Amino acid sequence: MAGLPLYAQGGTDSGFSPYSVYGVGDLHFSGTAYNRSMGGVGVAARTKRFVNIMNPASVTERDSLSFMADFGLSGRSTLYVQGDSRNLKNIMNINDFVISFPLWRKTAFMVGIMPFSDMGFNMSYADKTVDGDENIAYTGNRTYSASGNGSINQFFAGGGITFWNRLSIGAQYTLLFGSLNKKSSVTFNDASYRSPVLGDSLQITAHTVKLGVQWEQPVSHSTYLTLGATYRLKAKMKGHATGYSNISEMDLGQHEISDDNVSFGDELGVGFSFKNPDKWSWEMDYVRSDWSSSGFDAVRGFRNNGSVPFSASVAQSVRTGFEFTPNRNDIRYFLKRCTYRAGAYFDQSYYKVGGKNVSTIGISMGMTLPVFQGANGITLGVDLARRGFGSNLVGENYLGFHVGFNIYDIWFRKTQYR
Repeated sequence: MAGLPLYAQGGTDSGFSPYSVYGVGDLHFSGTAYNRSMGGVGVAARTKRFVNIMNPASVTERDSLSFMADFGLSGRSTLYVQGDSRNLKNIMNINDFVISFPLWRKTAFMVGIMPFSDMGFNMSYADKTVDGDENIAYTGNRTYSASGNGSINQFFAGGGITFWNRLSIGAQYTLLFGSLNKKSSVTFNDASYRSPVLGDSLQITAHTVKLGVQWEQPVSHSTYLTLGATYRLKAKMKGHATGYSNISEMDLGQHEISDDNVSFGDELGVGFSFKNPDKWSWEMDYVRSDWSSSGFDAVRGFRNNGSVPFSASVAQSVRTGFEFTPNRNDIRYFLKRCTYRAGAYFDQSYYKVGGKNVSTIGISMGMTLPVFQGANGITLGVDLARRGFGSNLVGENYLGFHVGFNIYDIWFRKTQYR
């Protein structure tokens, strides 16, 4: 990202970052506003009041006749810093839509859709050749530009079952689909030179499975310890790629992405949590995703065509979060019925820039406002974070906003008459 000034004009998009130039773009966080406001934890979370989509095994923690749904929105205001340059960009996106309901006895099901990754960038820098250049004839001033957009979404459906009131296991099928578009160009100030334009359009699909397990152990009459783990299988990409250019001899045409042998990385998550149901809970997670054999580095459309070297790597994150409800059944004070959350996280990207990992450090906080009866509520969350440390990297300082609408109802309950 060194030497590539970023232009972030006003407006609202689904994603925008100079780091999304590589691979499949910026990976989207895989949880709801409930998870986000607690630092992104969820591998070991078991709650009857929210749909926890980060571990399919957790879907069984519910009232036996409950129907739950979650609809979320997320936005972010980012200040990009590179040297003396400062730019501000606002983005907004639908975060998730998921429903969950019981199937039979200690089994349950969930289905939903949410983004997997976003791509959005617009970079350029000026250069100049002089007489005597060994590699190129004198062409005067020229400007290199690169831009991209698109997203990959994930549709998922999964279920779980609980044994002995302690062990829960789950499985989830995920369909990944979407499109990514990249374009680069060289513009010469001297109109007598032709300005080349190169571009790639990718239509991507993939299938994968995520497995989850949780063990809940009583520690005292009101406190529980939960151990959780998840594993998402590596997924080979399919679809087609189209390369184009305004120079006919450089036009690559269309080909099948499966021939490039590229893939999405696998993911392993482990975590533990302590909780006093309906009162408080604390959780810590570690997540590792291996993209080093994804094949991006050598494939046009995924690799970076600029001067800054990129390479696929191993993504890692450490997350922790805490929530507290003063008195869920208080009839006088509304704020005592609210749930308050805070968390912190460290993320390491799935790629390296100039041989260095791109890291993010952030904190989050939020609350759930109860609405009507049951577990209906509105979850609000914010997070403050910094991505990109070092003089050669673009720094991103951002403030994220998250809103989740939590819907809860009891199905198939017979009306009783006295």
